[in-house]
Amino acid sequence: MNIQFSGKTAIVTGAAHGFGRAIAQAFAERGARVWACDVLGDELAETKQLCAEAPGDCRVKVVDVRKRDEVFSFVAEVLESDRSVQILVNNAGGVLGQVGRPLEEISEADWDSIFEVNTRGAFYFAQAVAPGMKAQKYGRIINISSGAGLGVSLTGIQAYASAKAAQIGLTRQLAHELGQWNITVNNIAPGFVLSNPNSIRQFESYGEEGQRALINRFALKRLGSAQDIANGVLFFASDYAGWVTGQVLAIDGGKL
Repeated sequence: MNIQFSGKTAIVTGAAHGFGRAIAQAFAERGARVWACDVLGDELAETKQLCAEAPGDCRVKVVDVRKRDEVFSFVAEVLESDRSVQILVNNAGGVLGQVGRPLEEISEADWDSIFEVNTRGAFYFAQAVAPGMKAQKYGRIINISSGAGLGVSLTGIQAYASAKAAQIGLTRQLAHELGQWNITVNNIAPGFVLSNPNSIRQFESYGEEGQRALINRFALKRLGSAQDIANGVLFFASDYAGWVTGQVLAIDGGKL
């Protein structure tokens, strides 16, 4: 299966490291013009540098997905340059440094901040690109959720599990709404992958015995990589998935 994206423009959010960086690189390596954003400017610059030798192109900008005006301004800049956007990958998210705590200790601000970055940001970006995708009668929107959205979250963070489940609901609703314009909307639910500082710290906190127990819960008996997630994105963004929408693909090593 030879998947190429020459002549197509892709927006990737949360591209400073981990899944987002791997996804941005994967598109650039296959000829796409990538616009990558994040709030981490220095790491975002590293993503741009890693794409420098790729056949495609990668432009980067610091954007806070929680702020609607920044999202719409960024998409307007992309459209002014490239005239159209074919692919949107809503990858920005995370736990924002929070750790698992009892339900009664969670503040309103803690709850809201997780929803803002994991769910609201995806909604804003979909809003911003939808008019152009409708006009061209073509689009691919891929949301990166989590296994936490399908079941219990290993983070122990109530808001994170809820926000990722909400994002899956948003995916299905937008697929229904936008399908008539040949816009597909799909979701990838990654399993436990050492893709960023938070996941690495979480894994290390389990100790050797806990790490073995976690890995033994996977049918493949090993951890995955950010590239495994990027591969799923490439499929959903490609013409091979032209009649696939509203779906959630769990990429988790066969979690038992």
